[in-house]
Formats: sequence, structure tokens, C-alpha cells
Amino acid sequence: MKYSIIIPTLNEEKLLANLLKQFKNNSILSKYDAEIIISDGGSTDNTLQIANQFTNNILLKKTDEKQNIAGGRNVGAKIANGKFLIFLCADVIFEDINKFFDFLETKFVDSSYLGMTCNVKIFPEEERTSDKIFHLFLNNYFYSLNILGLGMGRGECQVISKEIFEQFNGYNEELAAGEDFDLFRRLRKKGKILHARNILVYESPRRYRKYGYLSVFKDWFVNSFYVVLKNKSVSTEWEQIR
Repeated sequence: MKYSIIIPTLNEEKLLANLLKQFKNNSILSKYDAEIIISDGGSTDNTLQIANQFTNNILLKKTDEKQNIAGGRNVGAKIANGKFLIFLCADVIFEDINKFFDFLETKFVDSSYLGMTCNVKIFPEEERTSDKIFHLFLNNYFYSLNILGLGMGRGECQVISKEIFEQFNGYNEELAAGEDFDLFRRLRKKGKILHARNILVYESPRRYRKYGYLSVFKDWFVNSFYVVLKNKSVSTEWEQIR
């Protein structure tokens, strides 16, 4: 198998189907030799029932302890059959899913890049002027971090070969936040990151609507700062907003 799409979930009944339908409606799994793995952290809503409509690869949290997103991604990667791992957040959708996979095939699969990420914007039907401005800044800022050698890839969409993922010991489960930045920071020390600026995924604005961009960006920045200097995050839990 070529690709394993790993999606950590926790009470994502409102948005998960929007993402999973894109794979089913476009016959992506058969076309690109891919599988979907849902790694659930203990959902109490209809997330698992929705996931069951699209895949049999559903991992359930085995203990009563909380499982953070890093842990969810790691356990999904362990059972993955694909040569390449595609990590997605449950609240995203692709602008053009065929374009995404065609880009992987032609620009990433046989390249020397250690990881790949892309641009992120807000769902078009919910996008405001403030969303456009801030995401323009965020996408260019994160792109610059890779150019400057610091490394960055938002967890909304990260791609890495399973071989490289295992060499780097996956995501750091000690980090409640910033685990996505941490992995790509470590990758960038050893090689290059491909930030595909012409590939786009849309995300829910739910966190920005509740806290505002300045607060969210401050949390990102502070957690990233501590990850770099102390290898730990300030946040002890990344709050789920549903």
C-alpha cells in the first residue's frame, strides 16, 4: 500500500464526514492505493458511527488516561500499511483532493524532501476578511520558517514517509501542544521540508471564533518557544472546541 491517511479524532461528529466523503466520492483510496485510519481518543458522540461508514481501521483508546493528539497520531502510524503517512485533522477538507495526491506523486514521493505540508485557509463559506488577512500572514510566516531552516508544518496536513517517521520516533507525546511544529523542526535539522504553496486545505474557524487570532497565535508562539528551548509545551492540554 502506498498511502495511509491517519486522522486523530475526539468528538468530531459535526465535521468528520465532510472530510471522509471526499475520499469516497472521488474513489481516491483505490486510485492512489490508500487506506484511512481513524485513531480515536475516546469520543462520546457519534464520531465512531460516522467513521465506521468509511473505514474498518478504527483504533480505540485502550486506557482511561487522556490521549493527546500526538499519541493518537503515533498509534495510527504503528498499524499503517502505507509507505507514506498523511496526517490530517478531522476538521479539514481539501480544496482539490485529486490535485493534492497528484502533487504528492510528482513532487514529493520520489524527492529528497523529508516532509511535506501545505497552505491552510478557513472554510470558504465561513471566511471573513480577518481570516483572509491572518491566514495570508500565517501561511507566509510558516513557509519562511522552512526557508530559514527552523522547520514548520501545521498539523492540519503533514506528509512523511513511514521510514522517516520511525527514524525520528514520530510525534513527541510529552507535548500537549506544538507536537506538529516539533516534528518538522527535527526533520528540518536533517533535510528539507516541502511547503506546497499551491496546495490548500480548509479548516474550521471554531478556535479562532472562540478566542480570536491574537490569542491563538500567542499560544502557538509561546508553546513553540518552549518546545525549542525546553523541549516541552506550556499548555498541559489542547482544549477541544466543538
